[in-house]
Parts: sequence; structure tokens; C-alpha cells
Amino acid sequence: MNEQAPFDIAIIGAGPGGYVAAIRAGQLGLRVAVIERDTRLGGTCLLRGCIPTKALLRDAHLLQEVRKASRQGLFKLGEIELNFDKIQERKNDIVQKNASGVEFLFRKNKVTTFKGVAKIVSPSKIEVSGGGTSTEVNAKNIIIATGSEAKTLAGYDADEKRIITNVGALDMTQVPRTMVVVGAGAVGVEFASIYSSFGTKVTLVEALPNVVPLEDEEVSKELKRVFTRKGIEVHTRARLEGAKVLESGVEVTFQTDKGETKKLVVDKLLMATGRVPNTTNIGLEKLGIATERGFIKVNEYMETNVKGVYAIGDVVPTPLLAHVAFQEGIVAVEKIAGKNPPAINYRQVPNCTYCDPQVASVGLTEARAREQGFKVKIGKFPFTAIGKAKVEDATEGFIKVVADEKYGEILGVHMIGSTVTEIVAEAVAAMALEGTVDDIIHTIHAHPTLAEGLHEAMENVHNMAIHI
Repeated sequence: MNEQAPFDIAIIGAGPGGYVAAIRAGQLGLRVAVIERDTRLGGTCLLRGCIPTKALLRDAHLLQEVRKASRQGLFKLGEIELNFDKIQERKNDIVQKNASGVEFLFRKNKVTTFKGVAKIVSPSKIEVSGGGTSTEVNAKNIIIATGSEAKTLAGYDADEKRIITNVGALDMTQVPRTMVVVGAGAVGVEFASIYSSFGTKVTLVEALPNVVPLEDEEVSKELKRVFTRKGIEVHTRARLEGAKVLESGVEVTFQTDKGETKKLVVDKLLMATGRVPNTTNIGLEKLGIATERGFIKVNEYMETNVKGVYAIGDVVPTPLLAHVAFQEGIVAVEKIAGKNPPAINYRQVPNCTYCDPQVASVGLTEARAREQGFKVKIGKFPFTAIGKAKVEDATEGFIKVVADEKYGEILGVHMIGSTVTEIVAEAVAAMALEGTVDDIIHTIHAHPTLAEGLHEAMENVHNMAIHI
């Protein structure tokens, strides 16, 4: 076994949390090692999640815009022929360039990379195996950033051919004629949006009362309405009862909210039913690292109960979002370096879903704010009343503000519409700076922009919006 000289930090996993932690460690002059079992750097988000999905969503949106322009008579166009091979080629090129970018940043910041499977054998030692060899990496501190993988319902094993997860949904060679998507969270509605735009007849099945169930109820209802109008068949309060793989597809059986049993034969069944942390067989039990439901318990500085061992990203019980993992990686490294970083305020984490129309939010929903005892005031403003939205032909959706009645504290902001995943950043900054509704009202917003909708929604908390 080869033995490597001690590092200041050894990071297991080169996904969003791991690679950001490694780069920050390098910036701070620490000697850092990263162990990654994949052939490329970047993790699920870059290789099989956020980035390739958004590449497909961009092309799906572009296709819709071309069709819309043709219907508006801007030019004469015959039947649009989709070149799915080119779409996949572009997506793969984007992924490869981003992965190469991470490799460059590792070299720039003197990060040492070990390819192989990691197992923690002590709080300062990791065994890396792969390719018939074994290497021992010694480090003063360890950061676990092993991420998560798709979770399927019990009894529905994904073969990534007929019954698929996000992995199979990204790697298809042709657009399916029909698809059932089980689960209407971010992954489910994004792929429903993509393939519906590409021409697939999509049926969306969700067990909970609403699509995107973590979002404000009004946003969920609006997304369901728009999806239905676009031809996506949406079933909420529905339960999957069976899936039988056939030579020609998958026979899917589910029960609707009315108690009726529906049976469909489709080309693909996409299981978008959540994710599970990759925490098995990495040495947690040997060290006595505390876990709950598979997630590693940590304090506000991402420290586990074992001194010198940290955990970040999807393996800890915080929002399973790449940008959360980014910040958790920075907090862990800066804590190790003695920089005393501020703890993360998880109430100020933005949620972004890139379906069409987009959904974005930060803070408490109206229902959750009332449950927590706040006396709330609501401000809501539709994109139909914004001049730039008319110019962009992007009038679907609205912005909703949940505010404390007494002091005007911004408790939550919820959006559905074009580019709201960009607009939400202002709401996040306002909440982080403890801004009030009136602070945003007295901030001039450029005209004409879609971001004016946030200003008007704040005005409408006082029933003083100008354009409605």
C-alpha cells in the first residue's frame, strides 16, 4: 500500500461541496487532497444533474420560443424538425467543458486528486482503492462530501432503459413518445417540462396534494394549471400501484385522487421520487460517526461528533441543493483554517426549479408563516401587468410576498414565471440584510424589467401597487 504524506484536509467527493471546499482550502494555503471515484470531477450536479438538465431545458425553451414566433407570424416556417442528437451533443459538450474547468481550478489551487473509492479508517486516515492498487491518504482533517443518488420506490428498480432515473432521462438517444413521471418535485417537473416541449405525451403522478410540494400553495396551483394547459396530464393525490416492464415499454398502474385505477403503457417510466445520501460503506460505523436516517449529524460549522471529521452537502440533513453544498464547504474549510466563518442561515436559502415557467422562492410559505404564529400580510403581483413581460411574451405567473404585519419583515418571497430563478436573488439579499418591505419599496427598480414585479409585490403588501 502506498502511503501519502499528511495533508491539512482530505475531501471525499468532488461534487459541488467537495470541489468548492478544495478550491477554498487551496486559496487559504492549505495542503488539500480530494478523493473521487468517478472518472471526472464535478459530481452529480455537474455530470448528471443541474448542468445537463438546464442545457436540455434551455433547448426546450428555445424550441417553444421558435414555435411561438412562428404562430405570431414573425416568419413562415414549416414543421419544426427536432435534432435530438445535436441537443445531446451540445449538452455533453457543456458538461465536459465544465468538468475540465474544475480540473483546471484544482491545478491552479494545487489540489491533489486521487481517483478511487474512499474508506475512512481513522479520523486522520483514508484508504483509497481502485485499479488494483491501494493508497493510504493521511490528513489532519477529513471532509465527507460523498453526495446522494436517486431513490426509487421499493419494488421499482431502475434499469435506466425502461424504468429510469435522472441518469437515464439525460442519456436517451431519442425522444420517447410517451412517459409517466412519478414525483412532482424539482426533478420531476423539470423533466416533464423538457420532454413535453420535445413532443412527448407526459403524465405526471404525485402522491402529495400539490406539485412542487415544498413551494407556496398558490405557486403549486399555478404550475399545475400551466402544465395542464400545455398538455401535461397532472395527477396529484395519486398513488403508483405497479409497473411491469414489457418488450415495447412499461405498463404503469396508478390510482387517481378519485379512487379510479388508471393503466397506461408508455415508453418510459421516470422515477423522480427523491434522493438518498451516499453514506454506506465509507467507514462511518468504525469511527462512530453519528447518523440519522442515513444522514450525517453535524453542528453549525459542519463538524461531526468525531473531532477533525466534517460533512457537507447531500450527506447532511440540510436542503439537498448544490448552492447549499457550496457554502457548507466554505464554512467547513474556513472553520478548519481558524477563520471563524458565520454559520449558514438555512431560512435564507433560495429554491429554484427550472421548468417552464420557472419557480423560485426563499423563506417561509404563507401557510408555514401562519403555523409559526406570525400575523402576516400578503403582497402579490401578476406578470400580466408588467410592460416588459408583455414585450417578452412572458406574462404567465406572479410574485408573492409574505411579510410580518407589525414590522414589515420579509418572511418569504415566492415566484412563478420567466427568469424568476434570477429575480429571486434580490429577495435573498434583502432577507440576508434584514431588509423590510419598505426598504425594497424605496429602492428604485429599473424599467422596463421583469424584476419590477418584486417591487410592485412589495408595494401591494400595503395595497399600493401602481400597475394593478
